[in-house]
Amino acid sequence: MTSHLLAFSQRFAAIMPEIGSKRLPSLLITMLKGLVPFDNAVIVHFQEGHQPQIHYNDIPPLDRESQIDGFVNGAFLLDPFYRAAVDRGISGLHRLSDLAPEGFKKTEYYRSYFKFTQIKDEAGYIVHLDGKQFINISIGRLSMAQRFNRTQLTMLEDIAPIIESICKIQWDSTEKSEANSSNQLPGQLDNALKYFGTAYLTDRESQVVQLFLHGHSTKSIAERLGISPETVKLHRKNSYAKLDVSSQAELFYLFIDSLASLTQYSSGDPLVGYL
Repeated sequence: MTSHLLAFSQRFAAIMPEIGSKRLPSLLITMLKGLVPFDNAVIVHFQEGHQPQIHYNDIPPLDRESQIDGFVNGAFLLDPFYRAAVDRGISGLHRLSDLAPEGFKKTEYYRSYFKFTQIKDEAGYIVHLDGKQFINISIGRLSMAQRFNRTQLTMLEDIAPIIESICKIQWDSTEKSEANSSNQLPGQLDNALKYFGTAYLTDRESQVVQLFLHGHSTKSIAERLGISPETVKLHRKNSYAKLDVSSQAELFYLFIDSLASLTQYSSGDPLVGYL
C-alpha cells in the first residue's frame, strides 16, 4: 500500500503544475496507472449540443478512426456511462458491469463498437461539471482473469474527490469557449433518441424499441413494462416491420443514419423526412 501511495503522490505532484495544459490528460492517466494497473483508458468530455470530445484514448479498435467516428456521431447515446450520467445523474466511480443493462452484450452498440475495444472489465469516473456537461474517465483490463479486485476499486473510489477537483479545474471553464462550431451536433440528440420511431410506432412499440436500443433483454423489458415476453417479441416484430428493418443491427444503423442525416433538429421523430 505504501508503494502505491508513494507512486500516486509523486505523480499527483507532477500533475499540479500541468492543470490547464494539454498534457494533463496523459499525466492523469499515468497517475491512475501508478495506483492501479490497467491496460487502456479513455477520457471523454460530453457537452449538450456538441459532439463528445476525446481528450485521451489508447483503446485500439480494429479500425480506430471509423470506430471513434461512429461513437462521437451518435453511438455514445447508448453508452452505459453516458446513460447513467444523463438519465440518473450518477457520479463517482462505477464498474461498467454495474451500469450496463442485462442484455448489453447482445446490443448492436456492443457488437459494432464496444467489443472491438477488447475490454473485459472496465471501471470509470463520472464527473459532472457546470452546465449540462460531464467527464467520463474509463480504465479497462483485457483479461477476464485480471478483473479489478475490491481493494483496487476501493483505492480508486478513495481518490474520487481528487479526480473530480482536477477535472473541474481542467475542463469546467475552458471547453465551452473553445468549442468549435464544426463540432455542433444536429440538435439535441437525446431528444432524437427519445422520439426515435414515435411517428410510425404505437406508444408501446416505441417503448420496446427504446429499451432494446438501450440494451435490455426481452425478459428485462417484459418485467419493466409488466407484459409477457411473448408480447415483447410481438411488439418488436411489428416495430421492425413498420420501420422496414429485420434485425437489431439494422435498427441500430437506422438510428445512427437518421441522426447523421439531420441538418437541423428541434424535436420529434428523426425518422420523419428520412424514411
